Amino acid sequence: MQHQHSISETISKRYFQEIDGINQYSGLEDFFNIESKLLFEIFHLESAKAKQSLHEIIDILSIRFGKQVIKIVRGYFINLSSIVARKLLDNQVPAKKAFAFNYACADMIENKMKDAEFLQFADELIEFYVDFIADRKQPTFKHQTVNKVIMYINDELENDLTVESIASKFHISTSHLSRIFREHVGITLVEYLNVRRVEESQYYLRHTNKSITSISEQFHFCNQSYFTRIFKKYTGVTPKHFRDELHHDFYRFDINEVEYESV
Repeated sequence: MQHQHSISETISKRYFQEIDGINQYSGLEDFFNIESKLLFEIFHLESAKAKQSLHEIIDILSIRFGKQVIKIVRGYFINLSSIVARKLLDNQVPAKKAFAFNYACADMIENKMKDAEFLQFADELIEFYVDFIADRKQPTFKHQTVNKVIMYINDELENDLTVESIASKFHISTSHLSRIFREHVGITLVEYLNVRRVEESQYYLRHTNKSITSISEQFHFCNQSYFTRIFKKYTGVTPKHFRDELHHDFYRFDINEVEYESV
């Protein structure tokens, strides 16, 4: 009990010291307003605005903490990653994937963020958040089975999914599934599976040392040659070129409801 008491006293003392110290700085009253704006922008995939808001927060932290700012910013980035991970849970991302996202961000911040490049790192982190949320954004098609199929594919992408296995999962025929999917999404289910595999494989090419063959197998392409052909079809470059040339943006499929006439 004495140990607990000393901890509470230490925290209380530090709290009041911090309150007194903050009084000499202007602009801190805006901190949480800017943070709320930042989170809105991240969750709504507005990466350019989110980068600007994060830079404003870093400016405030710089004024307050001076030479300690990089240490403070590291901690802030880790906290921000935890908030984004909880948003993923709200979007019905499986807990194991949200936890893995949070851990990967923390590891990246702790071990790959260079002190001299933390502003550039901030922009990269925003891009990573937005890309990850975009991949797992709740679909809003008028046909609920199509929405459920897309969410299922997002969660099980590294399994060997086929039109037959997905149709069986949702207790409908392959022909019916293929028809409603193409009517609403605008591409076939087989094409969509390839699109999502290409999108997801980009992370492993850019952020891991796994071989291209291993990544091809991970996403169940029949061989590396086929993976290269499909990857280039959608991104315009080979997997090796994408890995080696860091200026290439991540490919994203624009998934929107297709307007069609019933017959």
